[in-house]
Amino acid sequence: MYEHRNRWFINIMCDILEVSETGYYRYVRSLDNPGKKDEVLSATMREVINESPFNDNYGIERMILALAQRGIKVGKRRATRIMRENGWLHERRRRPFGLTKATTEIQEQENLIKQNFHSNEPYQKLLTDISQVVCCDGKLYISPIMDCFNGEILSLLMRDNMRRELCIDTFKAAANRFPIAGATLHSDRGSQYTSEDFKSALACHNVSQSLSGVGHCYDNARMESFFATLKKELLYRMKKEQVKKIIFRYVFAYYNRIRIYTSNPEGLPPAAYRRKMEEDQLLAA
Repeated sequence: MYEHRNRWFINIMCDILEVSETGYYRYVRSLDNPGKKDEVLSATMREVINESPFNDNYGIERMILALAQRGIKVGKRRATRIMRENGWLHERRRRPFGLTKATTEIQEQENLIKQNFHSNEPYQKLLTDISQVVCCDGKLYISPIMDCFNGEILSLLMRDNMRRELCIDTFKAAANRFPIAGATLHSDRGSQYTSEDFKSALACHNVSQSLSGVGHCYDNARMESFFATLKKELLYRMKKEQVKKIIFRYVFAYYNRIRIYTSNPEGLPPAAYRRKMEEDQLLAA
């Protein structure tokens, strides 16, 4: 009786999925075959990569998290082997050795972050910096502000110059959209960030300033990591207007909302993690 009901259920499912019973049983038998299992897993990995044109830069850890979000558990060794066999692995670029310089006592006191990029609450610890992209018709300067809580980019502006107004307007854009009063904003010691106009903008919104030590690139490593990701996963040598459109689409449509973020629980994208935290707080209230 049980076998008859099971067969009836399989018939119904095959009709719904528009597959033959023969094909179904062939698939079930293939699950006991390691080679077939790898084919199924490889096909799922390909789906992950094809979800976005930017996903082709996914590494092992990000791929494992993406599979876990689909309910598939896979070991690092197996995932590495399959990705290598399919040519989905990218060689790790050699990291340059940065120069370090002695930091004065005053600079130590002004560095409130001290390379601690973790935050338990949103809008408390922010990072910013400027980076340039070389286009075929000149340089484009990018100015974002990142929330250390979930890695979300709160604001981002791009211009043909790197004057202090670029940084001030980036900060004001974040302050107008998010409740960042009482936050700490960390940057390097560029003239834009040490200018009186920039400091005045921070003071108006009750935001404390934190500054890296001179020559200490690791003092703002998380922001530098974002720029490295942005440049690695986008194309170079395009016109600036093209770069602007692609960067905005990448940051606000993909990076904040879709891209697996390994620092967040379950690899949740920044915006998804923030929404989950806000929902949890509402339920707890």
